[in-house]
Parts: sequence; C-alpha cells; structure tokens
Amino acid sequence: MKKLVAIAAVVSLFTIKSFGQSGSTDARENLVFGLKAGTNFSNIYDSNNDDYTADGKFGFAGGAFLAIPLGKYLGLQPEVLYSQRGFRQSGTFFGSNYELTRTTHSVDIPLLVSIKPSSLITIQVGPQYSYLMRQNDVFKNFLGTSAQEQEFTNDNIRKNTLSAVGGIDFNFDKFVIGTRAGWDVQNNNGDGTSTNPRYKNAWVQATIGFRFW
Repeated sequence: MKKLVAIAAVVSLFTIKSFGQSGSTDARENLVFGLKAGTNFSNIYDSNNDDYTADGKFGFAGGAFLAIPLGKYLGLQPEVLYSQRGFRQSGTFFGSNYELTRTTHSVDIPLLVSIKPSSLITIQVGPQYSYLMRQNDVFKNFLGTSAQEQEFTNDNIRKNTLSAVGGIDFNFDKFVIGTRAGWDVQNNNGDGTSTNPRYKNAWVQATIGFRFW
C-alpha cells in the first residue's frame, strides 16, 4: 500500500514539474465530455494486517468522463471506465515453487466531487462502484502452466465493490493528465447487505484524456 502511494506522489510531482509552466484554458464553468486512457498499477493487501505479500502488476484503464460544473470552484465528475487490476504471487506449496498471476476485468463507475482551485488543477475525491466482468488466473509450477478464465454476469447494479478514490487532474487546454489512487472498502451483496473482504485491491492510476466542449 505504501509503495502505491509513493508511486502516485512521484507521478504527480513529475507532472507538475514537466507541465507546470504550460498555459491552460479555463473550462471550470463548462460542461465537458471527455475520453481518457492509461494504466493501473495494482496490488492486493491483507486488511487483517497479517504477514502477506504479493507483487503489483500493470493493467489498462480507459473510458469516458463528464465534468458537471456547480460553479467555478466546485463540480461533479461521473465516469465509466474499463479497468484491469490484479497481482502476482509466488511461494512454496508442499515443497514445490509456484507463481500465480491474477488479472481482473471490471467496469468502474467513479462518482467524484471536483474541487477546482485553478484552471490548471482539479482535485477529485469520491466513491467508486466496480462491477467484475472477468477474471484470468495463470498458475505455474514444476508441472507446467495452466490458465483459467471466469466470466461473470451481473444484472443487479447493487451488487458491486465499493471503493474510495482520490487524485489530481492537470488541465492543459483540451488535454488532461490524471493521477489517482484507490482502494476497496466493501463488497455490496445486492440485497442490502455488505461484507468486508479480507483481501482488498489497492491501485494507482495514470491517464491522459481529451476534453470536448
């Protein structure tokens, strides 16, 4: 988790240093539709704080966003994203070494509050609802490599994973460079109940977007 936060901080500082002197068009009071694409760097962590380690992995992230102004300095930004997350794990099982790589494919719907102190910077925070569509596992040991794919269908929009996300967008005319971090909070079961999963996703995200107005 600490490594993911450090990566997000480095990306943000690099962005400010590289583009901080560039001009930006003030679109804070405009209704803006845009498209974005980039990458997640994700891992899982044990919410019970037991001794559990895994390695992070990169995955694709991309989709659409709509910036809705509520004045010059405040707004809402709902998004619909396709997102890949996962992890890599290695260990020993009955004296034999193994490697497991898991990749999940989700539809993410962040519902963000936007704080806009300047035309260059937008601070965003809010909940995200994720709907798992597919999961791929690749398992390697001395016997060889096996792959398994699971498809998930979900007709109940109340059945999802609730996450918390926050980050900063840097606005340069029609282009937006976004940095964001997120982590799972709970699983919503679709019947009004929820569970607190022991193993939760955590990730940082970097994207570049194009704004239409």
